Amino acid sequence: MSDQKTLYVVVCAAGPASQVGTLVALAWEQGWTVQLLATPAAVSFIDVEELEKQTGRPVRSRHRTPGEPRSPKADAVVIAPATFNTINKLATGIADNYALDVVNEAIGLGVPTVVLPFVNSAYVNRAPFQASVEKLREERVRVLIGQRAFIPHDAGAGANAFDHFPWGLALSAHR
Repeated sequence: MSDQKTLYVVVCAAGPASQVGTLVALAWEQGWTVQLLATPAAVSFIDVEELEKQTGRPVRSRHRTPGEPRSPKADAVVIAPATFNTINKLATGIADNYALDVVNEAIGLGVPTVVLPFVNSAYVNRAPFQASVEKLREERVRVLIGQRAFIPHDAGAGANAFDHFPWGLALSAHR
């Protein structure tokens, strides 16, 4: 049996999603086995075939059918880039897609979970978003937003922030 721990990386449909392989590579360097999960909308943002080669595992975006092998159990979860929509759904317990279903269960099981958002300042200024971040933090989910974390970009300026997305922050939060 392997001593390697499994990191679930959940990717959402935000601009930096196409670069999630960066996070996968960083996780591998730290000794993690990576299971990638994608929200339905994120599938069109990522290169599924390339990520499956990189991880050696299928990218999961739907519930498995009977007979399909299970993914290894998660030792930790990273959601990056996490969208406004996913953060709000997760905070209220909505599990309307496979990725949210898995993460909701992981939080309930006490699996260490880190959320690295990619949201603009207009979304961050919304009371529902602020309440969602607080709710998640109350459940010991680390939401990396604010000073020394992800700094929201101005509305309409997200494309300029893709190349500066702090992938490594998500992993350093699991040390």
